[in-house]
Amino acid sequence: MLKKFSHFQREANLIGGKWVQADSGQTLDVVNPATGVKFGVVPKSGRAETRRAIAAAQEAFPAWAKRSALERSKPLRKLHDAIMDNQEALAELLTLEQGKPLAESRGEVGMSAAYVLWFAEEGRRVYGDIVPSPWADRRILVTKEPVGVIAAITPWNFPSSMLARKLAPALAAGCTAVVKPASQTPYSGLAWGVLAEEAGFPAGVVNIVTGSAAEIGDEICANPLVKKITFTGSTEVGKVLIQKASVTVKKVSMELGGNAPFIVFDDADVDRAVDGAIVAKYRNSGQTCVCTNRFLVQSGVYDKFVEKLVAATASLKVGNGMEDGVKQGPLIDEGAVCKVEELIADATSKGGKVVAGGARHVLGGTFFQPTVIAGAKSDMRFSTEEIFGPVSPVFSFDTEDEAIAMANATEYGLACYFYTGDLGRAFRVMEGLKYGLIGVNEGLITTVEAPFGGLKESGLGKEGGREGILDYLDGKYVCIGGLGL
Repeated sequence: MLKKFSHFQREANLIGGKWVQADSGQTLDVVNPATGVKFGVVPKSGRAETRRAIAAAQEAFPAWAKRSALERSKPLRKLHDAIMDNQEALAELLTLEQGKPLAESRGEVGMSAAYVLWFAEEGRRVYGDIVPSPWADRRILVTKEPVGVIAAITPWNFPSSMLARKLAPALAAGCTAVVKPASQTPYSGLAWGVLAEEAGFPAGVVNIVTGSAAEIGDEICANPLVKKITFTGSTEVGKVLIQKASVTVKKVSMELGGNAPFIVFDDADVDRAVDGAIVAKYRNSGQTCVCTNRFLVQSGVYDKFVEKLVAATASLKVGNGMEDGVKQGPLIDEGAVCKVEELIADATSKGGKVVAGGARHVLGGTFFQPTVIAGAKSDMRFSTEEIFGPVSPVFSFDTEDEAIAMANATEYGLACYFYTGDLGRAFRVMEGLKYGLIGVNEGLITTVEAPFGGLKESGLGKEGGREGILDYLDGKYVCIGGLGL
């Protein structure tokens, strides 16, 4: 039976198969960013509750790990079906707490289900090795085993799909999990607890704790029962988690910040580039780790590209994500709006020209106009800082080598995009860019079948693709002797 979003809106934590409140009885408000109205609360849990969740995961681990990959795949397939059967309800809940347009939320929920199905299948293809032995009377085996209890810390911008690509491979590998969703968007995370129960996962295999990021994070890092931490968020927080996790030498996967360049060469199809730019920049109001941070446009098509980009932004309908036709929702909170305003003020003070938008939207609240800034220069803050808002600074360059150098002039290396009609240039630029994800003549490239992860200070490890399950496994070398061969 189809369910309403309220069925998934749990105002409790899932620990050891029971829905419980914080020990203190304290709660955190959940606010709809489109209206500014509180529409629920969740427990404000801390170290004690997290410790119990970790203990519950550890207790459930041996039996779950002992199941065959085929047996583990069955509830994962049921989980996929449950997500898709309730795609609309889950999408509505996501939009209400995060603000993105309902169409984008539907897409995110669908992507979440796709990750689950992918890893339900990929878990059955975790192969070991038989290594040719240098000894005639010995045999060498390499096996793969689940690492144990993992902790997943997820962000507010994609509260469902970011959890999917952590939780699905962990469960498929035979791990058990403790999940800490973002405080701004906890319901999409807690909904996975409801879905996991309905799909038949045993108690303790999936545990979800909301509350103090500092306290929950500290317990996760310090607790020796946690064998791996997977985190999506800022580079600053990621570095702190890596340092704290080093005390117990945990495995870590980090999907951190970005400063994605979007390069348009003179020989590009400019109309196609503009279409890609709208997707790569304004999706989720610019609040994605892979969205364009800097447009680098060759001088021969600079004016043409800016003109067409401005026209395209004018067609973006801004509004409440629950309304039909809305393409851009609100920013997540007031702090996000202030950051965008600061970056625009910095740019204009240094000669940048606002040619579209540039201010808060007439709708008020945290709505912001889709913005384009021409004449961007390297001394402007968004050259090095992640914008996380609907602002497109457009830089100019003259040569191919200059474009590559400008694109790589950042400590980040997550995603980048470039447009060209020259096949040779496509390979030269692709090989010259130091990024983990590269889109050539495409502005939306994420898919469950491909590895997702950055270089440099954008992170460690990969999510998705066949690589996505490897960080949840330990390799074990076994030498068998005395065979009398």
